Amino acid sequence: MIQYKKQYDIVVAGAGVAGVAAALAAARHGKKVALLEKQCVIGGLATSGLVFIYLPLCDGMGRQCTFGIAEELLKLSMKYSPCDLPVAWGGPEGGFTGFNAGNRYQVIFSPAGFTIAMDGALQEAGVDLWLDTLVCAANTNGDGAIESIEVENLSGRGQLSAQCFIDTTGTAALARQAGGAVETMNNCHSPWIIEKSAGKTAYSLEPHLGIKYFRLCNNDNVVSDVLDAKTQTKYLRLTWEESRQFYDEAYANGDDRHTHYPIVLPGMSQLRKVGRIVGKTTLHDGENGKHFDDSIGLYADWRRSDSVWETPYGTLVPEKVRHLLAAGRCMSTENDAWEYFRVIPSAAMTGEVAGTAAALSVEAKCDPADLDVELLRNELRKNGFLFHLEELPGRRQ
Repeated sequence: MIQYKKQYDIVVAGAGVAGVAAALAAARHGKKVALLEKQCVIGGLATSGLVFIYLPLCDGMGRQCTFGIAEELLKLSMKYSPCDLPVAWGGPEGGFTGFNAGNRYQVIFSPAGFTIAMDGALQEAGVDLWLDTLVCAANTNGDGAIESIEVENLSGRGQLSAQCFIDTTGTAALARQAGGAVETMNNCHSPWIIEKSAGKTAYSLEPHLGIKYFRLCNNDNVVSDVLDAKTQTKYLRLTWEESRQFYDEAYANGDDRHTHYPIVLPGMSQLRKVGRIVGKTTLHDGENGKHFDDSIGLYADWRRSDSVWETPYGTLVPEKVRHLLAAGRCMSTENDAWEYFRVIPSAAMTGEVAGTAAALSVEAKCDPADLDVELLRNELRKNGFLFHLEELPGRRQ
């Protein structure tokens, strides 16, 4: 039974980095925006998931590729964090970068610090944040357009209506509930935790003030059926099991439990590639450097230098569901292209695009699939966006 109803211009499902960026973009365009999160922490994998590296906004050749809210959030992640940018990107001489950042425009951050910094930005923008709220159903009309969604929280079951919805759940949950096609992919088990340690360990990324982030990575441990609830539980319990083994071994080798112990475990499954939409366009492996007429942003590979992707608007638009956009890990990419696009900078970039596109669609009273891409790009240009490789300094057509 529906116990309450709310009306918004735009509803964003999932308050990870993509959802935060989408909500900020839409609200800054004057729209009434709800941002829903099933946890009690915003930031998703970046915060609750402890994946604390804000990967590069540049191509490794000294050229910044990604701008806008993605850059704003990178700087915001440092607000309550001890870490600095590399000198090449404005950091202080002798500053603490937290890992071997080289000349890439990237930084590590405090997950807790990033959470409260993003919340401040959401408050300033006037976003209506709903925490501890689970999206349970999507109500569509005969044309496949979402008209409202149903949520569950301490207030009971509610119905939120909007003119446009954005799926940034990381699992394509909203698209699935609306009957859209969704794909998944196997994952490797690669958990991250935060510990206190007086000395270096083999898994430490970098020590600072005795607090360390480390990961227990086993690329041979492949996790399948990731859209299954029990798989999520097994994944987290495997993290706990490997952590026990790690500390049992450390203590057996002489480490002191008074000075070496875990501080924070992930509050959510750290599966990276769970569910994504089947979009009007899907990015495939090897399409870095490819021209797309409807590109809405540039994104640099985080594992390689001088490898840049144009991002088609069609990757954010589901094939079948109307009044819906996707961003972040939910966008339409596959295989290794998904691996490249699943991270924080691309989540922030595509989130801003989705939030801006949703706002423009509301104003034009059209479905996001029918939005004039050049109109969208004109708005994004105001925030510094580049769209094609030839726009990068030193690049030619």
